[in-house]
Amino acid sequence: MEGTFGWMLGILIATLVSAVVIWIVGQLNLGMSVKGFGAAFVAALVVAVISAGAQWLLWELNIFVPGGLAGTIVNVLVAAVVLLLAGNVVQGLKVRGFGGALIAAVAMAVVGYFVTAALSPFLTTL
Repeated sequence: MEGTFGWMLGILIATLVSAVVIWIVGQLNLGMSVKGFGAAFVAALVVAVISAGAQWLLWELNIFVPGGLAGTIVNVLVAAVVLLLAGNVVQGLKVRGFGGALIAAVAMAVVGYFVTAALSPFLTTL
């Protein structure tokens, strides 16, 4: 039972962190806008589901993303497409075209890095 609780708590924390990142990038108006934290939370859930589907599809097609710079570029492009799709599904999330999605994806990676780094001392004790 304890393992299941830890797994669910991990998903909840990851979703909350993603929602904070989406909200921050939306408030900075970097390629997308978001109306409130509720919309950011729903967007984080939708992005997670679409990303999981994209990863599964790439795996099924035997397309493996390389590491290094090429992998980073591929991951940013996939993240931009995922954001575009989420912007069409989530009310309160507006993505400004593919260029805006690229800007938002890069901004989310940078903000996510700093948020995760700031929270890591607290998350390792869970």
